[in-house]
Amino acid sequence: MKDTYISKSDEELVSLLISEDSLALETLFNRYYPALCKFTSIYIRDYNKAEELIADLFMKLWNKRNELQVKSIKKYLFASAKNLSFNEIQRVKLNTLSLNEHEDSLNYPDTYLNPHDLLASRESYTEIMDLIHLLPGRQREVLLMSRIELLEKNMIAEILNISVRTVETLLYQAVKNFRYLATDRSAI
Repeated sequence: MKDTYISKSDEELVSLLISEDSLALETLFNRYYPALCKFTSIYIRDYNKAEELIADLFMKLWNKRNELQVKSIKKYLFASAKNLSFNEIQRVKLNTLSLNEHEDSLNYPDTYLNPHDLLASRESYTEIMDLIHLLPGRQREVLLMSRIELLEKNMIAEILNISVRTVETLLYQAVKNFRYLATDRSAI
């Protein structure tokens, strides 16, 4: 019975899912879970947390199956994964900010980086990320996947559902725009 589900299209699986067919959910899960985890980990930089978020996404999909009105389940899942990633980033930022308030009370060992090097490193990283976030959406995604997560172009193409040639073009444009922004630092 499971073998017949593997050959079904996404649209057929969504129809079955709405009809409360748990095998349809399992098939969609097996079809998209690995790629969604990789995609999410690009943003949040924690594969275990990405797995947790994507598992929650599929649980929400099952719970909201009766309300589901999507044209493309693949686009829906990847857009949801991206939103979950950004929500997680915000949650972590808020927790980090509250931790930084208490940072003065922490005792660091003598082997810790000297303050000047630590500050310079943080400032450089922040400045680079600020410049990357000024890039258009797809260019930013491709640049982060390629240069930060070190994914190959064919993997990026598969995750974003675009051609390898499009990935190359977006990457070229992203690097070109990043260089321009880096020389014109008043944009930050």
